[in-house]
Amino acid sequence: MKLVIIESPNKRESLKKYLGEGFEVMSTKGHIRDLPIKTFAIDIKNNFKPTYEIMPDKNNIVNELKREAKKADEILIASDPDREGEAIAWHIAYILGIDENQKCRITFNEISKTAVQNALTKPRIIDQNLVDAQQARRILDRLVGYKVSPIICKKIKSNLSAGRVQSVCLKLVVDREREILNFKPEEYWTVAVDLNKQNDKQIFKALAVLYKGKKVKFKNREEVENATLDIEKAEYKITKIKRSKTLSHAPAPFTTSTMQQEAQNKAGLSTAQATKVAQILYEGVEIPGEGKTALITYIRTDSTRVSQDAVEMAKKYIGKEYGEKYLPNKPNVYASKKEAQDAHEAIRPITLDRRPDDLKSCLKPEVYKLYKLIYERFLASQMSPAEYDNVTVDIQANDLTFRVTGKTMTFAGWTSAYKQVEEKQENSEEITDKLPLIQEGEILHFNSIKKEQKFTKPPSRYTESSLIKAMDEYGIGRPATYAPTIAVLANRNYTEKDKKYLYPTEIGMKVTDFLQKYFSSIFNIDFTADMETKLDDIAEKNEDWHKVISKFWRFLEPLLTNANDGEKMKAEPEKTDIKCEKCGHFMVIREGKYGKFLGCSNFPTCKNIKPLDQIVYKGICPKCGKRMTERKSKSGKVYFSCEDYTNCKFMSWDEPTGKVCPKCGEYLVKKTFKGKTTTKCSNKECDYIEE
Repeated sequence: MKLVIIESPNKRESLKKYLGEGFEVMSTKGHIRDLPIKTFAIDIKNNFKPTYEIMPDKNNIVNELKREAKKADEILIASDPDREGEAIAWHIAYILGIDENQKCRITFNEISKTAVQNALTKPRIIDQNLVDAQQARRILDRLVGYKVSPIICKKIKSNLSAGRVQSVCLKLVVDREREILNFKPEEYWTVAVDLNKQNDKQIFKALAVLYKGKKVKFKNREEVENATLDIEKAEYKITKIKRSKTLSHAPAPFTTSTMQQEAQNKAGLSTAQATKVAQILYEGVEIPGEGKTALITYIRTDSTRVSQDAVEMAKKYIGKEYGEKYLPNKPNVYASKKEAQDAHEAIRPITLDRRPDDLKSCLKPEVYKLYKLIYERFLASQMSPAEYDNVTVDIQANDLTFRVTGKTMTFAGWTSAYKQVEEKQENSEEITDKLPLIQEGEILHFNSIKKEQKFTKPPSRYTESSLIKAMDEYGIGRPATYAPTIAVLANRNYTEKDKKYLYPTEIGMKVTDFLQKYFSSIFNIDFTADMETKLDDIAEKNEDWHKVISKFWRFLEPLLTNANDGEKMKAEPEKTDIKCEKCGHFMVIREGKYGKFLGCSNFPTCKNIKPLDQIVYKGICPKCGKRMTERKSKSGKVYFSCEDYTNCKFMSWDEPTGKVCPKCGEYLVKKTFKGKTTTKCSNKECDYIEE
């Protein structure tokens, strides 16, 4: 009997179909041996030697593995094909007493008959470089987590944590929030006209782009009025027509990052949902008549590369289903990022014969949505570019030049298989409209003019999708860490979500401020990305992991001492206007081991306390960005004031939304009348309103 050991029990049924007779498959259910949770377990003085132990909940699994291993003629370890999987294989081999030179390791990028049977013919020894890279990451994270976290707990509040990647990711969210809070809208104006050909009813819109030959930058109404003086009576003459053909090239097949982004943008799946569903598709779904069957390749990858077999599969399918014109002259090849590990293929369907719509009835809705995205994205990635005819028309009227662009698709190409989500561009200097047949020198008929006041907008808050995109672009973390990092920020109450947008909590901002004061040289994008490169060098260039860790520790140790000796950032109790019914003093918001509560400001003379749920939080303070609290005046009327009653005296009779008016820049509020809620500007002289 041959024993095959895997990580996830969900793969067992899919895998057994392809192994044949004489194989037994057992699962470790993830890691079975690791650094203990309750102790540091790194001997810094002994070259950072880690102490591993069998995880408490895995003793039964380990005992069962040992029993089955004694019966086996051969042991093959088929944990996931990445560094984490290699480390798990190393721990399994240690526990079972497998010699380090024994060829016991097999890997496959997909759970298919071809891939599995091919892996069985190529067992290898465990790759110690990959193991060392994972060990180094684990020890680095332990040094940061177990040395920095206690300091912020002591200096700020208990139950906080810092993380090598986590804290940099949080800094991105905090920096963006402060950028939004400090943003000052700037006024600008746009001018557009509705035109048509003489004796032609088709009206199209053109935007003013030049004034006296210079790019339009109208800052106020006065400038607009001066530029448009007598514009209604002007002659609108076509002075230039530029025709061109453009190509839109197919997007690359999915990496982990782009899959998670598109899963949110197109399928409405959170990062955690997308990761979970992708794992299901990789491990296998139940298909009537086939049993449990894997549908996609390995899901943790930063590579856009696909195998030659996959290219040929796509070529055959596209030629048959779409026609030869949809095949590029040469197969599309996509460059991976410079820092990409490129250990695996891009995420793609195992076979194009299993079409999403054919499987829709046996897949859960979210599983179907993601499979359809992956399937169509891969198919599109191997197709010809989409082709467009473009025409750009310049129209002169007095000192103003107006411009309109027409765009017509002449060949769908890859867009026939996959519809890309286009990002909306703010303050676009072009208007795209349907155009009639026109010629240079032609005089157009003026219909109307629209002069519109606008205000520049602050950058958007991060969504899970855009935060993953930023982590990927900056080189912070690796594919397997994106989803867990975002989850940690939410679980630690460092970030909250408003609809799809992430914003930092007060404690998240405080933790970031402390870490930037004492550890800014470590918790920054460049340092974190450089450390990822060093970990790659351990895996790929046989760099000594001890030297990497030692250098990091020499850098970190004095920072720890300085931070430990630094000032505390514990919050002063927040004042409220709630009176203590026992002594008449005002209650304050205090923070204890189990969170916030209301306590009497006359403590310790008066020890009255209440649960915090007596305070209702509504909206965001437009002055300081903290939460607003819903309160009642002496007459019983509801009003809203900043939770930081000590430092910020802002109040409003209407609930602030935390957003600014796009017309005048004042804060927006919610108003409810006869059961209907609207969002409108707090500025009584501004008429901006949203239903």
